[in-house]
Amino acid sequence: MSDVDAVVIGAGNAGLTAAATLQRAGVRTLLIERHNVPGGCATSFRRGRYEFEVALHQLSGVGFEGQGFTLRGLFDKLGVSERIDFVQEEDLYRAVVSGRHDVTLPADWAGAADALEEAFPGNRERIERFFQLLRDVAFWQIAAMRGMPADEIGPVLFRQGLRPLADVLDEHFDDPGLKSVLAVYWTYLGQPPSRLAFQDLALTLFAYLEFKPWHVKGGSQAMSTAILDSFLAAGGEARFNTAVTGILTERGRAVGVRLDDGEEVSACDIVSNASLPVTYGMLDDSVVPHRVRADLATRRVGVSGFVLHMGLDATSAELGFTTSTTFVNADLDDERTYASWRTLEPARGICVSSYDVAPIGFAPSGATHVSLMTLQYGEVWEKLPPAEYAKAKFAYAETLLDRVEEVAPGIRDAIEEVDVATPLTMTRYLGHPGGAIYGYDQDRTENWLFRDSMRDPGVPGLHLAGSWAGFGGFQPTLEAGHRVARRLLRAQSA
Repeated sequence: MSDVDAVVIGAGNAGLTAAATLQRAGVRTLLIERHNVPGGCATSFRRGRYEFEVALHQLSGVGFEGQGFTLRGLFDKLGVSERIDFVQEEDLYRAVVSGRHDVTLPADWAGAADALEEAFPGNRERIERFFQLLRDVAFWQIAAMRGMPADEIGPVLFRQGLRPLADVLDEHFDDPGLKSVLAVYWTYLGQPPSRLAFQDLALTLFAYLEFKPWHVKGGSQAMSTAILDSFLAAGGEARFNTAVTGILTERGRAVGVRLDDGEEVSACDIVSNASLPVTYGMLDDSVVPHRVRADLATRRVGVSGFVLHMGLDATSAELGFTTSTTFVNADLDDERTYASWRTLEPARGICVSSYDVAPIGFAPSGATHVSLMTLQYGEVWEKLPPAEYAKAKFAYAETLLDRVEEVAPGIRDAIEEVDVATPLTMTRYLGHPGGAIYGYDQDRTENWLFRDSMRDPGVPGLHLAGSWAGFGGFQPTLEAGHRVARRLLRAQSA
């Protein structure tokens, strides 16, 4: 047995920030990652002349120097602010439904209101009222998440926060197109407006409108590498190409890990950035409380994604991309689009990320790097016979190309490099059941008010971080790792 103070399982967003926070506080930390690079989803890969961003489309919560409650503050604490070069995106997104609307929202409250009023005249007062409600709900939700007592929270959060987004939009607007443009981030979040809690969209839009959308020069891999370097510079130890096969316990408490080569490492605390099913599967059943097993049994594995990465021998302008993020949907039928994520019918809605409108440095001069993504549940791919997988993958990819042709005609002619990832790719790479990218389904029953695995893992010495124990997405998981580490440090000093 070798000894450290803490072991962190997984070098994804939450694992990296947890490890760096602990090591910089003087806690001797071992970070273990089964892949050969840090980052999890926050990474990139090369094809020919191009570097492809794996998963980061827009980074929320970065904000500006001196602006409170931002990721910049977290990166300052981790000592990486000077190592990360942020790229600001001027627009929030472009929302397109063929034959109905094509609207670009600037990343600015007033600018967004102006654009919506121009596209859907006569709604300015309603838009302003909706934006104010959105700000109020987001403000009080952040206060609640930061521990403000319930009797001090504004009642608007309790009245409006958990209502279905569709109901709140229906109260404010009559125009279905306007509602569609405002709700389009639901295809990021993985739940249709009829099931998505209003507070989740409120927090998302607030984060982007108040703190702007950003990316990172050199892609998310540059951010992951910067955090890892900070961890190593503080004296931390990282082992790559190494898997944890078991979490060791004594008298019901986690006391170490077993590695895939049989080595056992003892530690006072274990932080897991792995999925909850995998984490608890590494423990002896007798150690996991019945209430934890019962809770896990009621949760539903969330959505995965299908991504088409492309290196294109043309510029963004030549292809017709005017914003870094474009949502292209077949129509306004959100329920049908959501249902299609469990089928292989042609993609009904895609998120287009053009990484050279605000360049991150991955494409050569005169070319551009674009990804097309649609969410999908892994089950439809898991049921495919292996002999049919490749054919189905490329046939489905063609439907994404059909959809993007609506805003970039002739894009197929510019394709130089291409790579396709399905939910099975996500499963293999992330080790997540169903290839889930956000953990469990992000509906209202998974809200942090009702499920808080980070605060109560059920096994002393075990700490949970990442999307499976809380919110999915980049900003939430980066913050979660730091928050879990700070909680661990407070407990040690008590």
